[in-house]
Amino acid sequence: MRRLTFFLAAALAVALLVPSLASAQMREFTGRIDKVNSNQMIVDNRMGDKVKFVYSKSETVVEGTKTEWKKLKQKDWVTVSWKFVDKPRKAYKVVVFEKDEDEGVEEE
Repeated sequence: MRRLTFFLAAALAVALLVPSLASAQMREFTGRIDKVNSNQMIVDNRMGDKVKFVYSKSETVVEGTKTEWKKLKQKDWVTVSWKFVDKPRKAYKVVVFEKDEDEGVEEE
């Protein structure tokens, strides 16, 4: 009976832990493209962080004002979705948007 109880407890623990491991947390990083080529891009959030993301032909989706990776260029503003567990960071979703350069500046 003890073995059965232990086995059921272990099975329950595994059933609860496996789904959380399988669905990795998605993160977002927003900034301006510092460098971009056909395989990767570096995004600068202008607060001292520069992060490199790699392109995956089968998994990367580009949305917003541009819809293709090859149309991305330096100084485009983007939000990149990536999984926390990826090494290197893979860009799953890239949203390109227009950013007003004067945004955040108060006028008197």
